[in-house]
Amino acid sequence: MSETTDLALLEIKPEQAPALYIANGLDAYLDQIRELAAEVPDVTTKKGRDRIGSLARMVGSSKKAIEEPGRAYLKQLKEAVKPAEDELRRFTRECDTIRDQILAPRAAWDVEQERLKAEEEARIAAEKLAAQIEADHEIALLLNEKFDRDAAEAKAEAAARREADLKAAKEKAEADAKAAQERAEREAKEAQERTARLAQEAREQAERDKQAAIEAEQRKAKAAEDARLAEEKRIADEAAARAANEAHRKTIGTVVVNALMGHAGLTRVQAIDVLTQIKDGNIPHTSITY
Repeated sequence: MSETTDLALLEIKPEQAPALYIANGLDAYLDQIRELAAEVPDVTTKKGRDRIGSLARMVGSSKKAIEEPGRAYLKQLKEAVKPAEDELRRFTRECDTIRDQILAPRAAWDVEQERLKAEEEARIAAEKLAAQIEADHEIALLLNEKFDRDAAEAKAEAAARREADLKAAKEKAEADAKAAQERAEREAKEAQERTARLAQEAREQAERDKQAAIEAEQRKAKAAEDARLAEEKRIADEAAARAANEAHRKTIGTVVVNALMGHAGLTRVQAIDVLTQIKDGNIPHTSITY
């Protein structure tokens, strides 16, 4: 069995943190711990098994001595970048608002163009209908003249019937003209209503899109805040657990020291030394249960 020198008490000072907690910055400490782990105690003896426990505890103590200041340094770094994250979030939100304000006139212009286009199409359709009505009216007038000529030439023959036919044709032409005018007016009104509806729908959709973007940003911010709070709780819980364990160990140590002083007649210094030797596994067949 070969033995190595025990690890010296590790202590990381705050000013060392930036140079240590970087890529491969802790290699020197790892090399010391690996050198300690290279020792091979004799597992068949009580002393060897105790030595294995002591080596494991030294590795745990070293890990704790390196990890705790590292966690504290990491927390400082996170607190340092939080204002930058908040400012970037505010900046992007304001940029989105400015962008929407910039796009608003164009969106309104597009809606107005659609309305004008619909009105123009309705006007053209109305003009075509009016032209058709005028043509039908002229045909009706020609028919009237023809009927008049026929009546004059044939004199009284079938005058009553032709007069009725003429009246019916005239009434039909007027009815067709009226129907065409009403249809043109109705289509123009429908086009205007459709344009207004499209404009309103466009405004409502823009508002929904804006609200959805705001809600998405709020959900993203809440998720980030929840993650931050969870991390802080985890760190606080770990610190509390470590503090409770340390307090428990100190309480047990105090009880042992007091017992050694009261029952073994040792001074406080001697009792503490005995406790240390027992904890380190240097006194065979003895141990402390925490």
